[in-house]
Amino acid sequence: MHPAPAHGPDSVQPPPDTFNIARHLLEVNEARAAKPAFIDDDGTLTYGQLGDRARRLAAGLRSLGIKREERVLLLMHDANDWPVSFLGAIYAGIVPVAVNTLLTADDYAYMLEHSRSQAVLVSGALMPVLKAALTKSDHEVQKVIVSRPAAPLGAGELALDGLLEEHAPLAHPAATHADDPAFWLYSSGSTGRPKGTVHSQANPYWTAELYGKRVLGVRENDVCYSAAKLFFAYGLGNALTFPMSVGATTLLMAERATPDATFKRWLGKVGGVKPTVFFGAPTGFAGMLASPDLPARQDVALRLASSAGEALPADIGERFKRHFGVDIVDGIGSTEMLHIFMSNRPDDVRYGTTGWPVPGYEVELRGENGKPVPDGEPGDLYIQGPSAAMMYWGNRAKTRETFQGGWTKSGDKYVRNADGTYTYAGRSDDMLKVSGIYVSPFEVEATLVQHPAVLEAAVIGVPDAEGLTKTKAFVVLKGDAKATDAELKAFVKDKLAPYKYPRQIEFVAELPKTATGKIQRFKLREREASAR
Repeated sequence: MHPAPAHGPDSVQPPPDTFNIARHLLEVNEARAAKPAFIDDDGTLTYGQLGDRARRLAAGLRSLGIKREERVLLLMHDANDWPVSFLGAIYAGIVPVAVNTLLTADDYAYMLEHSRSQAVLVSGALMPVLKAALTKSDHEVQKVIVSRPAAPLGAGELALDGLLEEHAPLAHPAATHADDPAFWLYSSGSTGRPKGTVHSQANPYWTAELYGKRVLGVRENDVCYSAAKLFFAYGLGNALTFPMSVGATTLLMAERATPDATFKRWLGKVGGVKPTVFFGAPTGFAGMLASPDLPARQDVALRLASSAGEALPADIGERFKRHFGVDIVDGIGSTEMLHIFMSNRPDDVRYGTTGWPVPGYEVELRGENGKPVPDGEPGDLYIQGPSAAMMYWGNRAKTRETFQGGWTKSGDKYVRNADGTYTYAGRSDDMLKVSGIYVSPFEVEATLVQHPAVLEAAVIGVPDAEGLTKTKAFVVLKGDAKATDAELKAFVKDKLAPYKYPRQIEFVAELPKTATGKIQRFKLREREASAR
């Protein structure tokens, strides 16, 4: 059994009843006014400038008649105006609804109506899709506040910089309660409309204290860089609340986190700093390791790498460690829990597992009867911890299904190992029962990607002629690499129990993914169903 560290929520001072997370993060950095807080593609924002601009925005939003607990849509690329907007809204007691910048006008029209946002804070480059959304939506917003406008402003549109210049900093933050709504994130559900996940003022405090500081050990002299964007729960912790909680510097990037874009920042070619902490996802790590431009160990400053979003195949972690001398610390979190609640430790990485519960969180694996399952058997993962979301806005049925008393149902299946670690066994709706035995798609995928010709793989269940479930693998090969159906089947049979090998293999150019890089197996299932 892994010895639990001698710290947990009982040894962490809880926030006071009257608590505003924006005020907290700004005030803990008041002595660092001249230090860079955020560096984006265009310049540096010091902690002093951040505090001034966030408080000016708070005053500006209030002047527009936006009231406490009303929502504002935050549709911005990762740049210095993002933390100004997020923290400024919260400082005023207004609730920012941070949304994915890769969605469609239809998605934004739905989110505007669902959240009843009174204003929109938007990057100039995203104005065309926002205007299309406003045209489609019956909901009217009071103002559109534009960061770095790319075109002349129209009626009802304000430049963010102009709004800041017109207002003195708000003298006092909203006297919010630790349990008051602070912000929303939309969950990326595999099917159906995204769910508006409401988080409290205290939730980011808990994730920073319990995971950012006490597990990852993020510190003041770190430069943090996250491939996951700020509008994701994972990215919000990585690039805002964790570094701000200790006074570190964050490197922000508006563009997509391709291997080339990431390497440019690792090598200090943007902002003149090299990241010491990198937050990524397994798909991104695989792409980087396959790149011919992978930097040499001595050319980067990494001391820590973190992974989440989907389980990390052991082979990827081991190859990264061999190349850079740095482990990838794999963990699992969710929009509903805000950040990671189970993780490996920087000083104790067990590749092929997701490690141990983060101190301050409890996990339980339950069978179909709702009772705990023994070690070695897959069960549905439930979590209990202080950062759980309050609810899904306007969706009581889904709220009750997910948030059950003190427990949150994750939708993942896991196996608890003899050493107390946990191994991912797939999503609850992705698990396959082949010949009456559960097969984890992830286990088969993780084996396939060990083959030197394979870049990525996704495994689903398909019915055979008798209607029985058999496994099918969709495989993306590396560059000009070659591999045959029979070769890959034999490779898996050699490493796993014979019943686990994929009965069918289809070679594809790419796999369907979410904006976070998660493989969307349900799209592969839908494609197979329509072909039958």
